Amino acid sequence: MMGHAGMAAAAVRYLRTDRPVEALPRPELRCVREDERAPVDQGEFRRVLGSFASGVTVVTAPAVEGEDGGAGPAGFACQSFSSLSLDPPLVAFMVGRTSTSWPRIARAGVFCVNVLSAGQDGLCRAFAASGTDRFAGVAHDPAPVSGAPRLAGTLAWIDCAIHAVHTGGDHLVVVGRVTALGTGEAAEAPPLLFHRGRFL
Repeated sequence: MMGHAGMAAAAVRYLRTDRPVEALPRPELRCVREDERAPVDQGEFRRVLGSFASGVTVVTAPAVEGEDGGAGPAGFACQSFSSLSLDPPLVAFMVGRTSTSWPRIARAGVFCVNVLSAGQDGLCRAFAASGTDRFAGVAHDPAPVSGAPRLAGTLAWIDCAIHAVHTGGDHLVVVGRVTALGTGEAAEAPPLLFHRGRFL
């Protein structure tokens, strides 16, 4: 019988052939009307999904030349980050549609994901705050390809160009094509984790 490795290799061979792939029909998406009950209570949704421990990142983008008000670089704290594809190298993160940082990242067309290390919860809180200069007093240098801020003291950094953006309810799914990456100063430190509303 074919083992897991054999099945995986066969799947890769199949996907690399020129066979046409039939697209699945798009699901019908709609908002819940005010006069109907949501299928899942939002509080319960948050409580249950909070059981999943996640790493914590800060997604940054360089300042865009000519942007109104001469705004500096953009950045926000992000838990919903993951690797997506090895060939080509892709990663993804999710961002709320109401995010004020996302339009600036979208205009830049590039971003850097900074993977936070244990003890950087203060940095995470700073990048989650609104109405403040999130980069005040934060040591960083430009990522090699995008020029996006690469924060000091992190586990790793992933430099990307925006590859695709998909809708996902009240969030957007942003896919980035990796252009450079590396480990940070704290590569051997444990990661900063978020679980059930608190940092670990």
